[in-house]
Amino acid sequence: MSVTAPPATRPAAGGPDLTRAALSGRRRFTNHLATAAIWGAVLLAVIPLALVTYTVIGKGGGVMSLSFLTEDIPNSYRREGGGMAPAIIGTLVITGAAALMAIPLGVFGAIYLNEYGKQKPLARVIRLMADVMTGVPSIVMGLFVYISWVLLVGQQTGFAGALALACLMLPVVIRSSEEMLRLVPEELRQASMALGARKWKTTLTVVLPAAISGITSGSLLAVARAAGETAPIIIVTGIVFTPNWNLFDGSNTALPAQIFRNASTSFPAAQDRAWGAALTLIVIVLGFTIIARFISSRFAIKER
Repeated sequence: MSVTAPPATRPAAGGPDLTRAALSGRRRFTNHLATAAIWGAVLLAVIPLALVTYTVIGKGGGVMSLSFLTEDIPNSYRREGGGMAPAIIGTLVITGAAALMAIPLGVFGAIYLNEYGKQKPLARVIRLMADVMTGVPSIVMGLFVYISWVLLVGQQTGFAGALALACLMLPVVIRSSEEMLRLVPEELRQASMALGARKWKTTLTVVLPAAISGITSGSLLAVARAAGETAPIIIVTGIVFTPNWNLFDGSNTALPAQIFRNASTSFPAAQDRAWGAALTLIVIVLGFTIIARFISSRFAIKER
């Protein structure tokens, strides 16, 4: 008995082409929809930032002058005029001291976690504590430093503020630096050790230079964030009306603390000084950000 094959069915005219066209149109529509959603999210993020910047520049720009940057803080909120020189100096000195403490320690900690500790019990504990410290409110750090240092020494000092800011910066530097070190290809380490270099020298001469741009950016962004913290400064540094360059003797102040104190009053002169201090702080943070971008770009050019 012979079996006859069924007649071959011919595809409808233009069937595959129509299917491809439909898929292509659907992809284009999905792509345009995703692009519109991304631009919408960017716009939603930019609008509040633009409004805040416009308000601070509009209200603080009228206060900014050479005398505002160089004169002492008035000892009365009612008094008009005066400047923010002590707060500017305090911000730079306290934040600089905090950076000197937090950045080297954070980078060394990241090197241990990524190059030596890896998944050892001690490394896991350090990562856990760094993650916990990242989410701790700044006022808790201020209270910790107040109990462990200010009460022990017996006075509020700029160094106490630097300790509080360093505690806030340290976990950010550790985690960001570890992620940058993790991005360095393993082949670079193996090639260096194959040439006879020890692990410490490989880390120092190969791994760190490859990740230095990201480490620098993360560290300076942590500095910029710490420069705007208010609660620890108010608790542990006290208040002054004249510049104090000594971190270990006498109270100090910073721009965030002056913004809070002057904006909390009902006197127009004090509120104007608060707006001027806010604009000054934004300029300082912008300067840190520009420095971070510049250093990152320079290292990126050298790597190429």
